[in-house]
Amino acid sequence: MPAAQQLQLWDDEAPAEGLAGDSDRLGHQAANHCAEARASVPEAALLGSLPVFRHPRAVREIRLGKALVGYECTRVQRRSIGMVVSDEGLSVRAPSWVSWADIEVALRAKERWICNKLVDQRERARRQVSAQIDWRAGCQLPFMGEPVTVILDPTQTGARFQPASLDAAPCRHTLRLGLPHDAMGTQIRDAAEAWLQREARMLFAERAEHYARKLGVVVKRVSLSSARTRWGSASADGSIRLHWRLMHFSLDIIDYVVAHELAHLREMNHSPAFWDVVRSILPEYEPARDHLRRVVIPE
Repeated sequence: MPAAQQLQLWDDEAPAEGLAGDSDRLGHQAANHCAEARASVPEAALLGSLPVFRHPRAVREIRLGKALVGYECTRVQRRSIGMVVSDEGLSVRAPSWVSWADIEVALRAKERWICNKLVDQRERARRQVSAQIDWRAGCQLPFMGEPVTVILDPTQTGARFQPASLDAAPCRHTLRLGLPHDAMGTQIRDAAEAWLQREARMLFAERAEHYARKLGVVVKRVSLSSARTRWGSASADGSIRLHWRLMHFSLDIIDYVVAHELAHLREMNHSPAFWDVVRSILPEYEPARDHLRRVVIPE
């Protein structure tokens, strides 16, 4: 959803309130609480131009700002109303004794936060779709921040990267894979990702050595990660793990993650002292950190 439209999802201009919502995954609502839980907004509203955000297990709908939100609600043994926005939509956890009216009052009190999160999730889903790689001959994958065209070459052994030549037309980077012209998409993906991982091992080791010297720390081991939720990790024994898909990004992004993890060998936390360590070897780290908070990994 364009930013201009995002700004119109709420009516008030009050400052957004923070919310520490539940982070656990939510289950289905008990059947005895579903009978009364149908739309509080007339169905006719769906015919208008309101943006609609509906959880796949929505049991009730509410107008929040200038959006129609269908939300899941689970009745639980707790003392307060909790809410979380995931890629599925808005989920609410509420005590069994709380009325629907009380739940809606709580939701309206947080409508700006909810609308922001719903828009963010929808935009992220859109970017995930656009980032998908159609694995076939001639497809492009990002490598070190630039597009690389995949060429299937049965005469080639393994994979060979050829940087763009200024004398060539068009000027482009290519990756020649030793595969038949009729190779399946999974074969192409596996061969390209194996090449990316080989490149990652070499580059990560080199950058880790570079920044370890600057920090005066000892790196005992650099290994690859494919974690779903983090770009890197560090252990007190001097081992660091870095996500191999960082190879999709430019060197400044990779350097930030390497420097971040090595800084943990001095400060195993995210205190101001930790960020001072990062800044000491990478003074302009903020743009790279902000980029990684927004980025969607190509797959």
